[in-house]
Amino acid sequence: MTQAGMTGGPAGTGAGTAVERYLKLIGEADEYGAVDLVLGLIDEGVPAEDVLLRVVAAGQRRVGELWAAGDWSVAREHGATAVSERAVAAIAGRVRPRPTRGRVTVACADGEYHALPTRMLAEVLRLRGWRVDFLGASVPGPHLITHLHQTGPDVVALGCMIATRLPRAHATIAACRAVGVPVLAGGAAFGVDGRFARLLGADAWAPTADAAADRLAAGLPSFAAGSDGAVHLGDEEYGYLTRHRAEVLARVLDLLRESYAPMGGYSERQLEHTAEDLGHIADFLAAALYVHDASLFTDFVTWTCEVLSARKVPAESVVLGLRLFRDVLADCPRARALLAEGIEAVTAARPSGGSPPQVT
Repeated sequence: MTQAGMTGGPAGTGAGTAVERYLKLIGEADEYGAVDLVLGLIDEGVPAEDVLLRVVAAGQRRVGELWAAGDWSVAREHGATAVSERAVAAIAGRVRPRPTRGRVTVACADGEYHALPTRMLAEVLRLRGWRVDFLGASVPGPHLITHLHQTGPDVVALGCMIATRLPRAHATIAACRAVGVPVLAGGAAFGVDGRFARLLGADAWAPTADAAADRLAAGLPSFAAGSDGAVHLGDEEYGYLTRHRAEVLARVLDLLRESYAPMGGYSERQLEHTAEDLGHIADFLAAALYVHDASLFTDFVTWTCEVLSARKVPAESVVLGLRLFRDVLADCPRARALLAEGIEAVTAARPSGGSPPQVT
């Protein structure tokens, strides 16, 4: 890879790094400009995998950071992501190696709609010589199993970005293994160290697309033999919260109206946002109950406070919401304990600009 190819000129000169140029283009929803940039890098001799991971993926990470900081709107973030999807498709159309390895089915977990990271994994695997069936976002488990019976892949690569989808990912992993197809898990939902991939019974985990390709080339297992997720997940409290989610949220929202005076002046749109935020809290609480991990919940609520702080919403509103959830869930001791930890974490937290678990 040439220095000029990735920086636009000798070190420290030129139009800035390729990532900066790419970010500017996707931020302006300039599809043609972004596609011309990535294909131009390939034409200059930059490997397609590097363009995918060091330019497109790096640019998308900045998009997420800018949205979390309140610098970019949801519309701008979605527009940038749509352009990146086109850029990835353009790279896939330009560089088409013949398959020399086995067959991999790549899919997002049921309910997971953040498909771009998983699509980039599919393209990296193609570049490494695998025959890839990319099934896209939110693939229902039964339909995935039908596809496995029809195509007979060597492995399933399952992507999951949001931890609230972990129960469905667990069902998919179990179903794949039941028909004899190993599962390589990846994505932020499985934890920075892959702990939830191990817990849910995946055969292997990788933190990045290139690491996943390396893992497949090495023949899979990243987990020790006998370390599968054959443990009891979920419990009565998890079941209660998922079955009665609507009633719980309605009660919390009513109590919040009574307890938080500023809500009296909220517009209809602000009330919708508040209901959505409470829904996210309920869903992450349920996920934490499912995998028996408090950090999943506390990490989410502290990040939520950072995002809201960037939008001039005080953390006290989140603390109040957590307290009201704790009051409503009076007969759920584990949930109440998690909510207490969330309150403590929010109270102690200071904005740090960390990487977000996506919820947009």
